[in-house]
Amino acid sequence: MAKMFSKEEFIKSVEDNLKLLYRKDVESASTQQLYQAVSYSVKEMIIEKWMSSQNEFEKQGAKMVYYMSMEFLVGRALGNNLINLGCYKEIAEALDEIGVDLNLLEDEEPDPALGNGGLGRLAACFLDSLTTLGYRAYGCGIRYHYGMFKQKIDDGFQKEVPDNWLKDGYPFELKRPEHAKEVRFGGYVNYVLKQDGTYDYIHEGYQSVKAVPYDIPIIGYKNNVVNTLRIWDAEPINEFQLESFDAGDYKKALEQDNLAKTITEVLYPKDDHMAGKELRLKQQYFFISASVQRAVEAFKLGNDNIMEFPKYVCFQLNDTHPTIAIAELMRVLMDDEMLEWDDAWEITSHTCAYTNHTIMSEALEKWPIELFSRLLPRVYQIIEEINRRFQAQIEAKYPGDTKKVEKMGIIYDGQVRMANLAIACGFSVNGVARLHTEILKKQELKDFYEMFPEKFSNKTNGITQRRFLCHANPLLADWITDKIGDEWITNLSELSKLKLYTEDEKALNEFMTIKFKNKQRLAKYVLEHNGVEIDPHSIFDIQVKRLHEYKRQLLNILHIMYLYNRIKERPDIDFYPRTFIFGAKAAAGYHIAKLTIKLINTVADIINNDASIHGKLKVVFIEDYRVSNAELLFAAADVSEQISTASKEASGTGNMKFMLNGAITIGTMDGANVEIVEEVGDDNAVIFGLSAQEVIEYENHGGYDPVEIFNSDPDIRKVLMQLINGFYNPGDTELFRDIYNSLLNTKSSSRADTYFILKDFKSYANAQEKIEEFYRDKNRWAKAALLNTACSGKFSSDRTIEEYVKDIWKLEKANF
Repeated sequence: MAKMFSKEEFIKSVEDNLKLLYRKDVESASTQQLYQAVSYSVKEMIIEKWMSSQNEFEKQGAKMVYYMSMEFLVGRALGNNLINLGCYKEIAEALDEIGVDLNLLEDEEPDPALGNGGLGRLAACFLDSLTTLGYRAYGCGIRYHYGMFKQKIDDGFQKEVPDNWLKDGYPFELKRPEHAKEVRFGGYVNYVLKQDGTYDYIHEGYQSVKAVPYDIPIIGYKNNVVNTLRIWDAEPINEFQLESFDAGDYKKALEQDNLAKTITEVLYPKDDHMAGKELRLKQQYFFISASVQRAVEAFKLGNDNIMEFPKYVCFQLNDTHPTIAIAELMRVLMDDEMLEWDDAWEITSHTCAYTNHTIMSEALEKWPIELFSRLLPRVYQIIEEINRRFQAQIEAKYPGDTKKVEKMGIIYDGQVRMANLAIACGFSVNGVARLHTEILKKQELKDFYEMFPEKFSNKTNGITQRRFLCHANPLLADWITDKIGDEWITNLSELSKLKLYTEDEKALNEFMTIKFKNKQRLAKYVLEHNGVEIDPHSIFDIQVKRLHEYKRQLLNILHIMYLYNRIKERPDIDFYPRTFIFGAKAAAGYHIAKLTIKLINTVADIINNDASIHGKLKVVFIEDYRVSNAELLFAAADVSEQISTASKEASGTGNMKFMLNGAITIGTMDGANVEIVEEVGDDNAVIFGLSAQEVIEYENHGGYDPVEIFNSDPDIRKVLMQLINGFYNPGDTELFRDIYNSLLNTKSSSRADTYFILKDFKSYANAQEKIEEFYRDKNRWAKAALLNTACSGKFSSDRTIEEYVKDIWKLEKANF
């Protein structure tokens, strides 16, 4: 029976932690010290549940999924843990009694810098759902010391600075040195002939590091189940070579330490040079090798028949980054467990499953053979043999069809193709939205689908309502619970009961009052962080996501320039005030993406400081977009920008978070937008632009001519000319030339306007006019906003996980 919460015991625990950690009492402690002390007290509440969960899972012999991902964008843990423990309000009250504000403590917590975008946030949602639903799971990733980077905006430009999230320590992690593993790089492979005529393969001359796991508890919602996110840090095998130091070779004395440090310093190091590519491959192999070694070791503690491994273990590979797990599992089984190839293959091919997150072939990871074979010689040998056998399989099925080998080969044209490895060797391949999966089957992975149709399935992404409604929007969460009860917290389809209130004027007013209060909360944040005053009565139109050309933040800002021109040309125009808000990080080496950030901030400076437009238009760029400020944005949004080039967005999950919080989607029929519109109805979203099939048709025929649009449309021409005529940047008319060229000049790329920005521009502008007209009808807008929330039940990660469990993982729920 769960122990009852005791306010007195909790307060004493906090006071004891302050003394033990800092030699302070509540009155003299800093807010950061109070955050640490409270977090350790919460951790104490978790530990017993964590231990008992793992013991019970082991007793039951429950099958486990290892969710392997380069990113886990978990967000701040304190508040979310309290919600899932079911004692948020009780602890807030206990702290209030000793003069401590829980909200201030939550703001002291850094966002763990373990991810960047939707891939990592999805992984975090999945762990939350797996645990809440009572399934056994481990997340496996890397303990990045500095994450991707902390984004600073300096004169409108993105500047990357280290995100030192661990500087004060992270109270929710637990170091587990007893499970450390050695990971090897480089060297060569020796063959030793055995008496039976087979060979042992001996890896020699390598460098190695020690992978040390740090475990973070993942708490189920009020069910006493706690799973684990295991993030691996790198340490040197031998920390300090005193002999080399004494001889004056200081560099050699520290070389192992330096090798270890570089592996776990940053997420996605720049890879536009060979050293960056090598580091990325090291990172991927590092956490995969450690995870696979430990998974096999843990299995053997309770089972002496290694052939039963797939019965109790599944590796889910989150995109192409972790797909090296296939070859590494083969290596461990053959070289450490001494299995023959066929037995190792039987196990591996029934253990590994692959999730594809991209339609764009350039994003399917490929490694130069020279790099791969030099860095991972034994693993490369195994992939060579997998490739040899797979090519024979292709040739047997398609005799004489060299094109099939060219498209499907794992090693081809000097490259190791990781997606091909995953599909050829794994037992499952899934897309992450229905449209995405169909495009994979009919376009990008058509040859594989024809050969292995039974492997393919769709698992439309989802989000966790515990984080993105309970924690992000407590006003709305409480209102929903008051109306329909609290079952929606673990069964989001319950929100459909809110449809009854779309004809209730009082309920609609309450719903929109909550939205307004959330807009006021965001306006306060923007004033504090940006120094820009925005009007909560204006339409809050928000686009927050990773900055990539296919996501088309550029289309958004070009349209804002177009609106500004209209207001300047007709000062008396009847224009409903609009606030456009962006949040996005661009990869450090992505020139056009970083230039787009500069353009957004430059346009914002001009518009926000133009008194003549009387505040009709405001533009805000949120610095260092992350989970904690994302929660403010989702709750406050009126309009959700989901405007990717149709056929390019695999799914999207931001679209679901906005929908859950009552925002209206403006978007293309791309990714999960298609399913969102199906759920909420055509009248409660605003869709524009080319369809996925139309985009694909254009691409198959060499694109379209954007210059024709430039010449024929004076509004578009004026906006584009403002990029290069000094209107926004009189001191440097060439600053935005590369953006201009990307849209018009075919010499600048293989095809101008690759992402159909000009082709969709007028359709988008018309859709934005519909948004304004829609918003002016307050009653209709309120109904649509509430319906978006009411119809978002499908998009819970709980539903997604149940589909994975049923179709792929075959897990059983905990019965404790």
